[in-house]
Amino acid sequence: MWRALFLALMIGVTAWGISDSARAQTAQPAPKAVAKPAAPAAKTAAKPESKPAALPAAVAGGAEPTLIGQFGTWGAYSATPNGKKVCFALAKPSSSKTNPPNRPRDPAYAFVSTRPAEKVSNEVSVMIGYALKPGSESSVEVGGAAFAMYTQGDGLWIKNAAEEERMVEAMRKSADLVVKGVSAKGTETTDTFSLKGLAQALDRISQDCRR
Repeated sequence: MWRALFLALMIGVTAWGISDSARAQTAQPAPKAVAKPAAPAAKTAAKPESKPAALPAAVAGGAEPTLIGQFGTWGAYSATPNGKKVCFALAKPSSSKTNPPNRPRDPAYAFVSTRPAEKVSNEVSVMIGYALKPGSESSVEVGGAAFAMYTQGDGLWIKNAAEEERMVEAMRKSADLVVKGVSAKGTETTDTFSLKGLAQALDRISQDCRR
């Protein structure tokens, strides 16, 4: 259930929150948009921009994500869908490559989310911007370590949840996060996310989600 709700939140916030206005430090509410169908349940998830999309009040419980701080390439957001506080950090890749080159795809995003009501803290997920090859696995490289990711639809989540804390600590201290995947059509992608500002965004989220 959370997966569908978070997807709806992401559709609204990514179109709105990554715009030039979202780079400001001031908080603003997101505009409304049209929801994509929710991904099937597995681990919890996150999701993504095209044209300013909207946040369906019926799905998101009337919640509107608010930018609570911009730190380097990472925006820190909060929302309260169905009365439950949610906080997350979000960033776009600093560089993206496809093989074969220049294959079309939707924008990619990385998320780190915290949901106190579910006792979930700093859950990492990536919306990769295309339908992944069914049954394929992807990898994330950060701080000299590689983490296996399971794939579902256009999303990636860490395969071994026990490694997530170590992964987040590596992300706090490293310069880049590199995400590799293979599309349903066989296109290989490599996205590099700058981690500048992530530690500060996560600290802000930790403060805000305690309230």
